[in-house]
Amino acid sequence: MTFDAELTRVIELFQFPFMQRALLGGLLIGLMGGLLGSLTVLRQLAFFSNALGHSALLGLSLGILLGINPSWTLLPFAVLFALAVIYLFEHTKLWTDALLNMMHSSFLAIAIILLTQVEDYKGGINNLLFGDILAIQPSDLILSGVLLVIATVFITLTLRTQMLVTLNESMAIARGVDVAAQRHAFIILLALVVGVAIKAIGVMLVSAFIVIPACAARLLSGNFTLHILYSTGLGALSAVLGIVLSAFFDLPSGPTIVVTQLAIFLGAVGVSKLAANVA
Repeated sequence: MTFDAELTRVIELFQFPFMQRALLGGLLIGLMGGLLGSLTVLRQLAFFSNALGHSALLGLSLGILLGINPSWTLLPFAVLFALAVIYLFEHTKLWTDALLNMMHSSFLAIAIILLTQVEDYKGGINNLLFGDILAIQPSDLILSGVLLVIATVFITLTLRTQMLVTLNESMAIARGVDVAAQRHAFIILLALVVGVAIKAIGVMLVSAFIVIPACAARLLSGNFTLHILYSTGLGALSAVLGIVLSAFFDLPSGPTIVVTQLAIFLGAVGVSKLAANVA
């Protein structure tokens, strides 16, 4: 098939409502992932998003086992997971990475056991692991839009506080900032964003989806605010571009989005090195 014919096929494909929903859904979760990912990377919470992503398979499995929409069990599970992590952080003396490793491995094991009890899941295990952005429904778009507004308002109204908590927690405490409350609010919000993104990206890839644009933005930005803006923009760009490429080459959307993010990150490495050499 020639390039022109393939391009025509892709353009016609995006005339269908399900592809339009996929594109809009990708844009929304890309914006959310980039926005929250910027602070996730700076606060060294990347492993938390990874642990939540893997553990979320348990929330999905519960929905499947109970015969209800897995999306209805996923978000409550994500919030409960975040609250459990916060509680254990504050009431045990375990190292953070050890605690998260234990939780996500244990929850993943329970999820696999539960899935063995399901004789036939029409969605397919691959859709759980690697996402299916084509399955996004109008209700998912509404939820993503509402969550994006909440995340944007939260970060915008508390930007100075978030900056202080992220860069100098001791000074934040000295200035009377309730660091614990800010940390809890951010972790719960991050859990919700990860939960929403899992349907499109999958439990195996959602952590990379959150982290990679933020890492690329870190190489390109010179200050805190620019880092957030660049990360948000790159998250949206990579999601939309990944969906278009997946349609053009007939590839799975979730992995294609993450590979697109990786390409952008490698480009950012090259640009940062070139800028350093010029300087």
